[in-house]
Amino acid sequence: MNEYYVMSIEETEQEIVEEFEVFTDWMGKYEHIIELGNSVPKIDEKYKDEIHEIKGCQSKVWVHSELKDGHIFYTADSDAIITKGLVGLIVRVFTGHTPGEILKADLSFIDKIGLHEHLSPTRSNGLTAMIKQIKLDALAHQALATKK
Repeated sequence: MNEYYVMSIEETEQEIVEEFEVFTDWMGKYEHIIELGNSVPKIDEKYKDEIHEIKGCQSKVWVHSELKDGHIFYTADSDAIITKGLVGLIVRVFTGHTPGEILKADLSFIDKIGLHEHLSPTRSNGLTAMIKQIKLDALAHQALATKK
């Protein structure tokens, strides 16, 4: 078995949808998002710089990626607890996957759990910026890997 085996992106998305179905109101869902922020793989302090900062987020958000044996592994952090949980969700879905898998992902779980409709416009824009940056990063890893 591949030592980097993780669930498929779709399986992880379905798992997240099922987790959120347990909650009957958005207070519970927000609390769960905050808890998820505590499980984000911690970014090394040296990557909390302008290069790794996600542009378009109201809060400070940093994401770092490393390509290992064709799979990307992410670490992240934010100075805001909800935003940290949101980046935690995205990192959870994408980490351990190939650049190609990340680029093809449609992230349907975001709409299924109602994130866009329950986030403030600035948080929703920030979430979109995180996804866009991670996909651009995956594209860069893919381009570098094909040059080798």
